[in-house]
Amino acid sequence: MLERLNQALEHIERHLDREIEVEELARVAATSEYHFRRIFSALAGMPLSEYIRRRRLTLAAAEVLAGRETLLTIAVRYGYGSGEAFARAFRAMHGIGPGEARRTGAALSSQSRMAFRLTIEGRSRMRYRVVDKGDFTVVGLRARVPLVHAGPNRAIMDFVRGIAPQTLALLEELSDQEPHGIVAVCDGLDPGRAENTELDYYHGVITSTAAPAGTTTLEVPAGTWAVFTTSGPVPQAIQELWRDVFAEWFPSNPYRGRPGPEILRTRLSPERTEADAELWLPVEPEHG
Repeated sequence: MLERLNQALEHIERHLDREIEVEELARVAATSEYHFRRIFSALAGMPLSEYIRRRRLTLAAAEVLAGRETLLTIAVRYGYGSGEAFARAFRAMHGIGPGEARRTGAALSSQSRMAFRLTIEGRSRMRYRVVDKGDFTVVGLRARVPLVHAGPNRAIMDFVRGIAPQTLALLEELSDQEPHGIVAVCDGLDPGRAENTELDYYHGVITSTAAPAGTTTLEVPAGTWAVFTTSGPVPQAIQELWRDVFAEWFPSNPYRGRPGPEILRTRLSPERTEADAELWLPVEPEHG
């Protein structure tokens, strides 16, 4: 998998001066467009579109400083429809406009070419299972929240604190299938998983029971799920599990992500500093 991802990176480099289709990159990587966006952002730490933008502006900066072509010619080469649009993007990355950079020979930022490599650190074996599950319903309360990559998600924390204990107790009684108990469900995530993009967050249960008044439902079709477990300090252990799933498990196993909600079941220690966690991700066979 990593070899094919690196071939897709080479394809990006060869086509920075023309339109790059994500569908074509996914074909080179021998996976789906959805999974390619997801695994790229997880491994690279930025969305695919941001990496392409920064690589184009890195090459454009070298041509601006070389001074052999007009700024408009360079702008058009790298996909900008006007000198003004190019200047805005250039300034956003380099902190200076292209005209001023050419006049002063200023030092500019650079986005290095990426290559993905698998590093085996031997910390622990990843515990997982693959489950075929029929269609089910998430019943609970919903909020629109930003995606946070590291540290606590304050929007989610504030939302959950506002749920009455009796409401949680009522919901927990409805849980009648895996994953059991109160779960956190994220749906409608941006495929590139860009920081601060919004998603639908559900705090509720998996059930076949009718939803009580005042709650929201999410219907989930049948499919295959990869289920990962971890234990450790919160939120670090859970965020490290997300990282390891995309950096280690997907490149080493014949599955890819598919569209669908992501489900996290967490059981906190009495001190609320440690947790046992179970992460359910929708998957499909890589070449199924």
